Amino acid sequence: MRKSVKNRTIYTVLLFICVLGFWFFENFYTPDTYTSPSGQSIQTEMPSFALPSSTTGAIVNHDYYSLSYSETFEQAEWVAYTLEKAHLTYDERKRPYFIEDPKVKSKSADWRNYKRSGYDRGHLCPAGDRRFSEFAYNETFYTSNVSPQNREFNAGVWNKLENKTRQWVKKNGTHFVITGGVLEEGLEEIGDEDVDVPEYYYKIIAKGTAENLKAIAFLMKNRPSSKSVQEFVVTIDEVEKRTGIDFFKELPDKVEDVLESEIQIRNWKF
Repeated sequence: MRKSVKNRTIYTVLLFICVLGFWFFENFYTPDTYTSPSGQSIQTEMPSFALPSSTTGAIVNHDYYSLSYSETFEQAEWVAYTLEKAHLTYDERKRPYFIEDPKVKSKSADWRNYKRSGYDRGHLCPAGDRRFSEFAYNETFYTSNVSPQNREFNAGVWNKLENKTRQWVKKNGTHFVITGGVLEEGLEEIGDEDVDVPEYYYKIIAKGTAENLKAIAFLMKNRPSSKSVQEFVVTIDEVEKRTGIDFFKELPDKVEDVLESEIQIRNWKF
C-alpha cells in the first residue's frame, strides 16, 4: 500500500516536471542564431543610395538584408536587400524554425503571435530569393522579417509580384528591393504582443546606379485579388506619404523629385 502511494507520488512529480518543461520550451526556448560562421558569409549589402530612412532609428544589418524595426507595430517598417542573378537558384532547403532576431534590441515579436490568427507569417525578404546559401535562407526566418499577411494574398498576387521581380533580375541583372507593410494607427492586432496587421503592403524595386536609377513602386491591399500586378503601380511619392519613410534620400533633390513623382512603366516589361 505504502509502495503504491509512493509510486503515484513519483509519477505525479515526474508528470509535473514534464508539463513544466514543455511549457518553458514553448514559451522561452529560442534556438541559436542564423548568423553565418566567420569566413562563410557572402554578404550582399545594399548601396547607401538605395537605402530608405528609418522613422524608428532601429536599423539592423544582417548578412543578406537590412531592416528598420518598429517596436510599436512589432515588425519591420521596411526590409531592403540586393537581388542578383546568382541568387536565383533552385537549391532545396529545409525550412528552419522562426526565431526572434537577436539583433533587434527591443526583441522582435515571437512567432507564436501568429498561431491560430488566420494570417501567414509573410516573408518581407522572401526565402525564395535566398536559396543560394543555407545561412542566407535561414536568415529570412527571423521574426523581424515577417508580417501578418492574408493567406490568399500571400500565395496569390503578392507571390506574383515576387516572381515578376525575379524575372526582371534574370533578364536585366542586379535590382534593389524594399518591402514593408504600411504601418498606421488603428490596425487589427494579433497575439499577446499585439502584432499589427497592415491593410496595405508596398514594394519598391530599383535598378541602375545613383546617376541613372530606374525605380517602380507597388501598393497592394492585404487581401486576395485577381488583378495583374501592373494595376498596383503607384508613385514612390504615394508610398512615402502613406509610410512617412524617405526613399532614395541620398540622391540629388532634382533627381529624386523626378524619380519619385512619375510612373515610368516604359522602364519595366510586364
